[in-house]
Amino acid sequence: MKISLLDIVDKYNSLSIIGMDKNVGKTTVLNHLINSSRGRLSLGLTSIGRDGEEVDRVTSTEKPKIYVEKGTMIATAKQCLLNGDITREIIYTTGINTPMGEVIIVRALSDGYIELGGPSINTYISYVCHKLLEFGCQMVLVDGAISRKSSACPVITEAAILSTGAALDRDMNKVVESTVDTLKNLSIEGINDEEVRRKANLIYENYKLGIINGDGSIEKIDVLMALEGAKLLIDKLGGNSKYIVVKGILSDKFLEDICKYPDKIRDKTILVEDGTKIFIKKDTLHKFEKLGGKIKGVNTINVICVTVNPTSPYGYEFSRDEFIKKIRKKVSIPVIDVMGGD
Repeated sequence: MKISLLDIVDKYNSLSIIGMDKNVGKTTVLNHLINSSRGRLSLGLTSIGRDGEEVDRVTSTEKPKIYVEKGTMIATAKQCLLNGDITREIIYTTGINTPMGEVIIVRALSDGYIELGGPSINTYISYVCHKLLEFGCQMVLVDGAISRKSSACPVITEAAILSTGAALDRDMNKVVESTVDTLKNLSIEGINDEEVRRKANLIYENYKLGIINGDGSIEKIDVLMALEGAKLLIDKLGGNSKYIVVKGILSDKFLEDICKYPDKIRDKTILVEDGTKIFIKKDTLHKFEKLGGKIKGVNTINVICVTVNPTSPYGYEFSRDEFIKKIRKKVSIPVIDVMGGD
């Protein structure tokens, strides 16, 4: 039995679309959801970054435009608003400034093309999403930006779609492996202990690195960036240490550095804010796990499906059926090619 993408997502009030890279079909997925929602759902649209322009400003490849129907709510930067062709009614001025001007919420009074440009800070995106829901949207779609998976953060949206495609690499197997690894990171297991979560958030408020001990006490390590603090961390880790709290990116180098001290990190759990912050190689993770270490998220991300684009704008394409089959074999969530009607 075929199931549509809208059938998968329509139980959620907010949804992020995260692209593995440029030109993997993220905007196509957004347009597909907009078209599928006609007459069924009242949508609100915003973006972390910029999308909807005719030519990609990074790769100079042609991009699909974003076409909306009358009644759609759009939160976008002033300059992007002027680049669209819809007739619009201004509903709210957010006071949030971007390089493209203030983010303004409008209602489309006609069908037409729009350009999306939103803030790049999680708290601002969260505020915009809540405002769109307050103004009556049944679902808010957040369009992600290149190398910015932060719009999938659970404080912003209830669910996320991961978009991947041939544009990532000419080698299909490399694309499949990269997609599966990214999905694994995004879907990292969350911490269930509310007291541990509360103490991790206390560390996050002012510090990049910290320790939660087995007796519940916490130690804060004063460094500018977590990746610079490996040696300081090792010096402070003791037999009573249980959790290593890392704010921001968990890098490959940081994990490599602390793996040099197996007796210190054995049976320790690293807590990251969420799965968007993990940037480590599979081999490094395997080494850490062999030492008895674990990585968990203070927050969890609900990735509900993977969308695929077997065609690259750089002049090559994959076998659609083989590409989908290879990813489906390795993941437990739906894998959909919206252009192929699957």
